[in-house]
Amino acid sequence: MKIASFDVDAQKGFTPLCPNELPVPEGDAIVAALNQLAARAQLRIGSKDAHSPQAAWVVDSHAEMLRPLPLANADLTWVSHCVPGTPGFELLDGLPAPLDYDYFVWKGVEPDLHPYGACYHDLAEKRSTGVIEFLRHNGVERVLVGGLALDYCVKTTALQLRRAGFEVIVYLPACRAIAEETAVPACRAMNDAGITLAASQEELDAILTLETQG
Repeated sequence: MKIASFDVDAQKGFTPLCPNELPVPEGDAIVAALNQLAARAQLRIGSKDAHSPQAAWVVDSHAEMLRPLPLANADLTWVSHCVPGTPGFELLDGLPAPLDYDYFVWKGVEPDLHPYGACYHDLAEKRSTGVIEFLRHNGVERVLVGGLALDYCVKTTALQLRRAGFEVIVYLPACRAIAEETAVPACRAMNDAGITLAASQEELDAILTLETQG
C-alpha cells in the first residue's frame, strides 16, 4: 500500500517562537515526529498558511479572536499570522524547504480566504488545492498526518482526506493543539469519521504492520 505523509502548517507562526501570532504550546517540538512519519511514507506532502496582513478576518488582539464573521470563506476572526516574508511564515527548522516536498499547498492567500483544511481553498470545499488529485494520481491509499494545530487545520485536513476516500492516521506526537477543550472534541470527530489516532511511535508501527498484514 502506497503511503504519503502530510505536514500540515508546521510553521513558526503557530509556535511560541512567534508569541504575537498563534503560539500553540510546544508547537515547535513536532519536527522529529513529522520526520518519523516521512520515513514511513513514499511521498511527503506539506502545507502553509500564506496570509495577507490586511486580511478581512484580522483583528488587533487575541481577546478579539474567534468571533463570527459574515464572510463566505472566513468564518472567525484571528490575529494576523503567517504573513509571507515574516518569521511566522517559515516552516520549522529541520523540515524540508517547501519545494523539496513532493507536493506543497499554500492556503489562505487571498485576503477574504481563511480555510483550515489544506485540501480546499474555500470553506464549502468546492475549490480543490490539487492535493487530493495528486494523491490519487500517485496511487496513494493511506495518509499519515501531523502538524499544527490539531484542533483546527490538522483536524479539518484529516477529515477532508477521509471523505475523499483515503485511509488516514493522525500521529498525535506530531501534533499540538491550541487548547484541550477543543482538542478533545476534535479527536472524537476524527475517530467518529474512521480516522485512526496513534499516540506513540510503537502504536503507529503496530497499526501499519497490522494493516499491511491484513
